[in-house]
Amino acid sequence: MSRDGSFSAAGTAGIEVRSEILQAITAFRLPVIIAHVVPDADALGSMFAIARTWPGPVGTAKVSLPAGSLSQRLAFLFERAQVTVASTEDFDRADGFVVFDTAKKPRCNVGPTLKETDWSANRPLINIDHHATNTRFGTVNWVVEDASSASELAFHLIVAARRKIDSVTASLLYAGIQTDTLGFSLASSRPSALRAAAELIELGADVGELGERLWRSHTQGEFELLRVVYANTRTAAGGRLAYSFLSYEDIQNAGCTAADIDDQISVPRSLSGVQLAILFSEGNRGKTRINFRGSGPVEVVELAANFKGGGHLQAAGAILDCGLHEAIRRVLPAAEEQLLRFAFGFAGDGAT
Repeated sequence: MSRDGSFSAAGTAGIEVRSEILQAITAFRLPVIIAHVVPDADALGSMFAIARTWPGPVGTAKVSLPAGSLSQRLAFLFERAQVTVASTEDFDRADGFVVFDTAKKPRCNVGPTLKETDWSANRPLINIDHHATNTRFGTVNWVVEDASSASELAFHLIVAARRKIDSVTASLLYAGIQTDTLGFSLASSRPSALRAAAELIELGADVGELGERLWRSHTQGEFELLRVVYANTRTAAGGRLAYSFLSYEDIQNAGCTAADIDDQISVPRSLSGVQLAILFSEGNRGKTRINFRGSGPVEVVELAANFKGGGHLQAAGAILDCGLHEAIRRVLPAAEEQLLRFAFGFAGDGAT
């Protein structure tokens, strides 16, 4: 792809866009683009990039972004994207849906009112994802488990469709790839991801500003929340397990919401010797979100599945319909058991 965003054969190596994906997605005229609840930079980047590069007039493709979806840190991505948010009427009129970065249909970020309905109403739904636990809920499914991110898949899809990538779209996609690889520090930073990132920089991705906004720009509320995460961090299993927790009151008192909870898992994960890190957060009263991260040989996707969650081998999550302390009581013993299983080579023998 050239500097002006026009198509070239370069950059597609490593990930192949199947012809049925292209045929299905180009058949839509009034689609709604969707990602998962509590969207991170990868969910937003892939969703916004596809909406911006949709054929036809700008705004033809709408994005699903219910009120309260955006974290304080990521709101700037929406401001830059200049995409149109879908209304209930847009869902009714849509001739199809494209869902990014979402392993299960109930996790689609369509808002509480639509969640209670059959919102796709037997219309085509294209499911594009990189989670190992994806349930293939689409009428067409493109799941590439070893892709670094949904944004990497979106990049290859746009290239295959011969759509122009301008500097804003390049920045959105780069943000998704960079954050889902933790700054290209995870094993998912495969050559295809690095090649895609390099091409996006050539196309005008603003690496300096993205680094500042994504990694070095906490609001005062987010900073206060980090103080609490540090203060509440505990260790177990001889230092191989670390966890922290945020109560509903902690989050509210910091001036934050459930949408602002995600990257704080990096605090317990950062302790030397930790192989399994957990963050418990009661963003909504009576509902506790659990973020799991594994390091070294320890995988966490099976642990999350035991609590009806899912994700990647070493990055997964779940939500329990209970308060914070009950969630901690239920999850910690299972986490310690998971550590023992990997310590003694029993990985893969347990229940899912």
